[in-house]
Amino acid sequence: MTAPGRPGPLALVGSGEYLPPLEHVERRLLEGRPPRFVQLATAAAPEGPASLARWHELGRESAERLGVHQVVVPVVDRISADSDELAELVEGAGLIYLSGGNPTFLAATLRGSAVSRAIDTAWRNGAAVAGCSAGAMAMTDHVPDLRHPFRPAALGLGIAPHLRVLPHFDRFAGRLPDVLLTRIVDTPPGVTVVGIDEDTALVGGPDKWDVMGLRSVWVLTADGRTEHPAGSRLVTAR
Repeated sequence: MTAPGRPGPLALVGSGEYLPPLEHVERRLLEGRPPRFVQLATAAAPEGPASLARWHELGRESAERLGVHQVVVPVVDRISADSDELAELVEGAGLIYLSGGNPTFLAATLRGSAVSRAIDTAWRNGAAVAGCSAGAMAMTDHVPDLRHPFRPAALGLGIAPHLRVLPHFDRFAGRLPDVLLTRIVDTPPGVTVVGIDEDTALVGGPDKWDVMGLRSVWVLTADGRTEHPAGSRLVTAR
């Protein structure tokens, strides 16, 4: 059951939101919580209406498989993010999910908005919060521009401020230049950098996590990387 005044679990997902390979993650997050699956495809808004419609349909199919009620919160810009009417849609959520797209757009659009405050309130009162790819990056307080590593990082939503997230890690890690990885892992004390493979999730928080899905989560330091395969547990700094 949800516990008022106690934050719910978090899920940081490398890829695969709303798809069958990670259905068990969504089921775990909804367990004991209201069957109300709140979905924000905000990160895909710069790609246009067709992309948003695709995410909403994937979310509908996922909610149908899970036997829960889909609630789309159609935030596409700062004006809609500050809508009290849209913020009210978050109330009563069992699971709030931020799907993929542009992480800096997502963070800038939601940060400090009415919808963001509603998400924070719901989470602190027991709702689960998940973010995949861009959504996972935006849940931290540091959102790097992976295409332009020397640009200043954007501020994130601060739900998991002690982490920095590199999604799709198995797909692009081998192509990342050392200078980029070195810059990303140059973090202050108490911050852990994690690379999350595709179809894989880090679930739990704030400092004790389960690796779920098909592949691995990697902890990155200046000295290298340590693999934590699916089924293992991971303790991060906080």
